Amino acid sequence: MSVSVVFETHSTSVDNELEVATGWNEGELSETGREQARELGARRRDDGLAVVFTSDLRRAVETAELAFAGSALPVVQDARLRECNYGSLNGMPRARLEEERLLRVETPFPGGESWREAVERVAGFLHELARSHDGQRVLVIGHIATRWGLEHVVRGVPLARLAETPFEWRPGWEYSLSSEGG
Repeated sequence: MSVSVVFETHSTSVDNELEVATGWNEGELSETGREQARELGARRRDDGLAVVFTSDLRRAVETAELAFAGSALPVVQDARLRECNYGSLNGMPRARLEEERLLRVETPFPGGESWREAVERVAGFLHELARSHDGQRVLVIGHIATRWGLEHVVRGVPLARLAETPFEWRPGWEYSLSSEGG
């Protein structure tokens, strides 16, 4: 069997609108982001979900809170779903992140982690999820590192290719996570 995983990014944050790469800083949703979160809830509330997992960073938690307000659906925070830790560069301009992205696949950001380390953190969550929620459909709300973890673990996409590919938002990605490991 397998776990059906729906991935959604956190909604638009104030930092996103200011072209800031938030990293492990908390961030908060902008007014546009709050509306997107409510739309996510409308889109996913009756989607057969058993549980919602979210990064513990404020912008992701706020997305889940707004999306599923008043719902009986359990929402579980997990720090392994966090964005890559940019260390001393958390909060850097987005343009700087774009310059650094490919350089940091294997080499950690100063005082932070590499993209590989971030993806391995997410992979640990995914392996546990495959064992604990076999046969269920779950929603995961996270960040770029979360999606890269899914792409790398489930689809085998090399991290360097993910780092080279510009992010394009869409209303969710679907994955099938096998309890046999991917």
